[in-house]
Amino acid sequence: MKIAIYSGSYVKDKDGAVRSIYQLVSSMRKSGHEVAVWSPDVSPQDAGSQEVNRVPSVPVPVYPDYRLGFYTTRTERQLDLFSPDIIHISTPDIVGNRFLRYAKRKGIPVASAFHTDFPSYFSYYHLGFAEKHAWDYLVKFYNACDVVLAPNEIVREKLSSKGVMKVELWSRGVDKELFNPLRRSESLRRSWGAEGRSVFIYTGRFVLYKDVEVVMEIYRRFMDEGYGDRVRFVMIGSGPEEGRMRERMPEAVFTGYLNGHALPEAYASGDVFLFPSTTEAFCNVVLEALASGLPAVVSDAGGCMELVLRSKAGIVARAGDAESFHAACLQLMRNREGYDSMRGLGIEFADGKSWSAVNAALIERYRQMDSAPSGRN
Repeated sequence: MKIAIYSGSYVKDKDGAVRSIYQLVSSMRKSGHEVAVWSPDVSPQDAGSQEVNRVPSVPVPVYPDYRLGFYTTRTERQLDLFSPDIIHISTPDIVGNRFLRYAKRKGIPVASAFHTDFPSYFSYYHLGFAEKHAWDYLVKFYNACDVVLAPNEIVREKLSSKGVMKVELWSRGVDKELFNPLRRSESLRRSWGAEGRSVFIYTGRFVLYKDVEVVMEIYRRFMDEGYGDRVRFVMIGSGPEEGRMRERMPEAVFTGYLNGHALPEAYASGDVFLFPSTTEAFCNVVLEALASGLPAVVSDAGGCMELVLRSKAGIVARAGDAESFHAACLQLMRNREGYDSMRGLGIEFADGKSWSAVNAALIERYRQMDSAPSGRN
């Protein structure tokens, strides 16, 4: 098959959604399929590649790490030249909509993956009134696709409740060679000043919709209760809230974005993964943490809790409730037997989540779509 993929970002290790796309492309190529990617945001090593096409773009206002792309006549010529059998849309933005229209016009089967719960972001910026309009657009977009791919049952149920039809599952995997407990580094812990301390790891963008306000409040509670010499917070990532977080968390370690082997080494060198976000669809970072040997404390809203509930490798706290999260963190610090059990369960759970198995199922689904009578006109 020849598979065209559109993704709002194709910068390796930028976030969980992009890592999923990289893994999918790798699996498809290993299976002998031809893949071409279009994106406004491309890794330097992919720029200029015949298999990766950069679409024109401008930085997103107030968040220049991401770019707003534009579909042009050159994009259409590239698609015509590639002549895809399947189109996979990762981001339902302006360009994604044009890819959808192209697929419908040419009679090409089209799938869209739900990676991010964008409408839930609006309430964090006092724009809750826009959430309904966002869902109206998404429902119309997704219902024009031949299949919509949800990462788990929680998201599938949510999409169905909104009126999205033809929702199927495409789960996520983890690279166990990269993310595993053997990467734990005592020298890295010493560089954090974490010897003899419980290390709480947060990984992600420093933005309001990741509930970083809860992280800051948990930190304050630990400091106010005299735990300053027993804990260390390690914040992996960056974003517009970083200045405020550094001010309110003066004893925390801020590493910036990590990639390559630095990220899994940091995971494995922690003790607990703290991630209160309520806006996740799947939550790749939690699966990576479990694979690295870290029990996770997550919210009872969003996709993260499904991983914790299924693995029994952490604690689900009340969304937005710093007191509930703080109590869960203390429980993991104080109950060593329970902590060790959760750690083992998380590693075991991740062992069964290989990317090859997860993506093979999706590739087979695409074969069925390509061979169906309703395919290309």
